[in-house]
Amino acid sequence: MRRARRVRPLRPAVAILAVALLVALVPSASARPVGDPEALGTVPLALDRQFLGNLSVPSIAPGGSTSIHFSLADPPKLAGPLLHVVLTFQVYAFNGYPGDATADLPVANAPVLSNATASGALVTVRTASLAAGTPLLGSVGVATSSATPAGTFAIRTSVAFEVGGTDYLLESRGWFSAATWASATELPNGTATLNLTRLGVSGVTPETSVLVEASDWGWALGALLAGAFVLLGAGAWFYYARRPPASSSGVG
Repeated sequence: MRRARRVRPLRPAVAILAVALLVALVPSASARPVGDPEALGTVPLALDRQFLGNLSVPSIAPGGSTSIHFSLADPPKLAGPLLHVVLTFQVYAFNGYPGDATADLPVANAPVLSNATASGALVTVRTASLAAGTPLLGSVGVATSSATPAGTFAIRTSVAFEVGGTDYLLESRGWFSAATWASATELPNGTATLNLTRLGVSGVTPETSVLVEASDWGWALGALLAGAFVLLGAGAWFYYARRPPASSSGVG
């Protein structure tokens, strides 16, 4: 059984951005990449952030195209290579400018993701196996139309794979409702925790975003909105500092 981790509070500037966005944004429910969460293996908290990294946060003008770059790796402490690996990217929410209007998708003329096999709001990157020390460096295309609204489009991620006959699934914050996330990240006494059993996953991955900026945007405002969405996905790494287990259990 996994034990609760004591945490350090977020720095004030980080907390303001992350909490404000969490209050405004309520992710929509979506089908999960794999089935029975009770059959999933669990990833040590010290390793979950090592799977998906180097996520870029591209900006683009309406009608243009760009790419999201990433690095997918097999942490060396896992017992064996990752098999049947599926990395998922999905555009799922929008924070508009001006007006700071936040909404779940669909939003008309939202960016379209693409790779060699598919295009749409959701695309997957697949590889038969991934061994420790040989990360997969890749990218996913992003295209907009001239009618794509200005603002930040949040992109959630997930990583599914098999090791030693056991399935694993890691998902980012955007796959969970606000209520589910809150129940899994706060104990009754208000202490922060991370209960993977309640989330029904093996671990947590970061998120990214695409900033669509019209020519009259100020660069500082654009960077603020893009950074806020990244904090939404990556906040787990800042909030759940890697400390020795506490004496009370919070995950199981």
